[in-house]
Amino acid sequence: MKEEIIIAGFGGQGVLSMGKILAYSGLMDDKEVTWMPSYGPEQRGGTANVTVILSDEKISSPVLDRYDIVVALNQQSLDKFAPKVKEGGMLIYDTSGIHKHPDRKDIRICPINAMEATIEMGNSKAYNMIVMGALLEAMDYKLPMENVVKGLKKSLPDRHHHLIPLNQAAIEKGKSLI
Repeated sequence: MKEEIIIAGFGGQGVLSMGKILAYSGLMDDKEVTWMPSYGPEQRGGTANVTVILSDEKISSPVLDRYDIVVALNQQSLDKFAPKVKEGGMLIYDTSGIHKHPDRKDIRICPINAMEATIEMGNSKAYNMIVMGALLEAMDYKLPMENVVKGLKKSLPDRHHHLIPLNQAAIEKGKSLI
């Protein structure tokens, strides 16, 4: 098993946090993991992406130019990374603010309305966990929820651990979007 994933969007959307939680969750499941963030000096409002590789075997390099799964949270990320999905791979994108939808026929395309789901939950900070839930549901490799919760605990400062139930609910909401 090997999943090569990139999550991309604007800084402030929780892209790097999603990648970190995904990486920690894989570690908790005894997988080989790489986590490689990339962001501009702006951080909030600029572009950000994170590459995560989960594997049963040693990972030779964290640098990729093609991905099994691309998660795009804005038009700029969709335009840049949709062509980099491997044939037979998957593209997950938030439809909010997208004006040019992908039309590749050689990949699985999963549009989600994460922004609408966030509004339904009534908490704007749940956005990235809703997207995370959609990703977890769509992946071939199924991370156990208990490991995702451990990943959340490892990623979040102790003062935010009271938000873990909200994050779990957002993940479940995201799973329902796929």
